[in-house]
Amino acid sequence: MVALRGRDIDAFLAKPDAARPIVLLYGPDAGLVRERADALITSAVDNPDDPFSVVKLDGDELAAEPSRLIDEAMTVPLFGGRRAIRVRAGGRNFACGVDTLAEMPVKDCRIVIEAGDLRPESPLRKACERAKSAVAIGCYPDTERDLAKLIDDEMRAANLRIASDARASLMALLGGDRQASRNELRKLTLFAHGQGEVTLDHVMAVVADASEMKLDPIVDGAFGGKPDLVETEFAKAMVAGTYPGVIISAAQRHAAWLHKSALAVASGTPVSAILEGGFPRLHFSRKPAAEVALRNFSPARLMPIIDQLATAALDARRQPALAAAIAQRTLLSIAVSARRRG
Repeated sequence: MVALRGRDIDAFLAKPDAARPIVLLYGPDAGLVRERADALITSAVDNPDDPFSVVKLDGDELAAEPSRLIDEAMTVPLFGGRRAIRVRAGGRNFACGVDTLAEMPVKDCRIVIEAGDLRPESPLRKACERAKSAVAIGCYPDTERDLAKLIDDEMRAANLRIASDARASLMALLGGDRQASRNELRKLTLFAHGQGEVTLDHVMAVVADASEMKLDPIVDGAFGGKPDLVETEFAKAMVAGTYPGVIISAAQRHAAWLHKSALAVASGTPVSAILEGGFPRLHFSRKPAAEVALRNFSPARLMPIIDQLATAALDARRQPALAAAIAQRTLLSIAVSARRRG
């Protein structure tokens, strides 16, 4: 079985084995699948933009004509040079084409197959794992260590340092999709270009989920004591492909704002003054929900919730397969707690 893991993946991507020209990339992190596919295609040919060097095939079309994969892989370029085939797997099975190709002497051609989250019993995954001339590489959401390395790599490339509080906040905001994380980091380094160090202000100004307003009903439902709303909106977010860690991060930021505001209320500041001149990221449509949340929670009651969310964020990173369950359970727990004022 040739299924690479951990450091073996990095070693293979840095120096692909010519004896294993068929590479299957699969998993829930579509961004990481694309990033690794791009890297493998780029290293396989002289010019990845040359349509004569890189052939793109649709997996569902191959299912109807598996022999086309063999024909393309065995084609000798008219003007010589290396070739690559990039296959986007769909819902139909073309594993028989991979089985046949795996038994043939493929020369100067790399076949990169991009797929979604395949089960171990998937015909395509089984075909690539058992073939001596193929490898299967799982692409899963970044761990804390992966994110730390990604941040360091991007900062180093931009000749920037990053403050410790900015790093901590950034770690909570990224994850789930490698390409999305890298795009956010490059946007951040461009914003901080020439300033020497990335600060927390830079992070909060730039790295915000573009779809954050779609998460507001979930967060406001939790702190407003509405578990039914949390359940409904959370389900919508999962169908839309939202990474659960992003929802937890949104809840963490709102909890921090609520705690700061609750302290101000306890010191005599009117709630209306806080809502009018407070947190700049609080959309006007959220002010009624924020007022309810400030009535529901005192500063003392918010502290364990902040800790609870931090634990949930860590658990979701350590157990990506359970991230959705962890996030939903945590938010429902907050919603139930919000019903008990005090």
